[in-house]
Amino acid sequence: MNTSHTTATGPAAAGQADHPAVVAEGVTKRFGRTVAVDHLDLALGRGVIGLLGPNGAGKTTLLRTFATVLAPDAGQVRLLGLDPARPTERLEIRRRLGYLPQRPELYRSFTAFEVVEYVAILKEHTDRRRRAAECRRVLELVGLADLMHRRVRTLSGGMQQRVALAASLLGTPDLLVLDEPATGLDPEQRLGLRSLLAETASHGTVVLSTHNTAEVAALCTTVVVMTQGAVVFAGTPAELTALAEGRVWESEVQEHVAARSWMTASGTYRHLGTLPVGTEAATPTLDDGYLLAVRGIR
Repeated sequence: MNTSHTTATGPAAAGQADHPAVVAEGVTKRFGRTVAVDHLDLALGRGVIGLLGPNGAGKTTLLRTFATVLAPDAGQVRLLGLDPARPTERLEIRRRLGYLPQRPELYRSFTAFEVVEYVAILKEHTDRRRRAAECRRVLELVGLADLMHRRVRTLSGGMQQRVALAASLLGTPDLLVLDEPATGLDPEQRLGLRSLLAETASHGTVVLSTHNTAEVAALCTTVVVMTQGAVVFAGTPAELTALAEGRVWESEVQEHVAARSWMTASGTYRHLGTLPVGTEAATPTLDDGYLLAVRGIR
């Protein structure tokens, strides 16, 4: 059994530590014999929280739990101070929640505007004029103002991703849960996404999963690393990088004493592990700290 107990409020959570936006206590979720999330404890405050981990670490399952799509088999989740196990409180959470799944399914015969408006109706935006204005607002935020009346089936994969992202931003959510939000976006669109999420986090909490450590370094106030259904690290990007201080070096050849080695673009080898005597340590990166965390290298 893997057990973790971590509080990760981050710098932007000042004044929110007593009331974190997301609290998981002993959360466990199984699919048959597979334990996707294993007795996980976590508290997240305001800011942008990046969730890192290898495939199969349990990230998507955890995010679906935070999005009230899944209920844990054991343990408890509290979101925005409310209990999603109670129907009335779950409804209130969903009014204040935005969610982008890993593989959003859109109605391909709808226009981008109609997709977003449909979600707005589900979120109880009942005033037609205000609802239309809000749909236009979020579509403009993601750069689709000129394409909002095109059918989804005529849009590129990156454009469809932005339609789904626009829907998640309806109502300026207090909690925004995003599973691989940058999938299909080009570099310019990724930069736009960073700016958008930073603005969203100024008044709420954004939890996103990604495999891109550069995005975490540039955007996130807090990073959480998962493996095998458990949290193995939670802290700032700088603290994750610091895990590799004095644990990384470079040489011209692959060294078998290293716990992990790989060739760099310059043709030299970079190594992680116990620094050999007389070897000069290299400057660590977020990638180095991440590899140490997920591999449990000491």
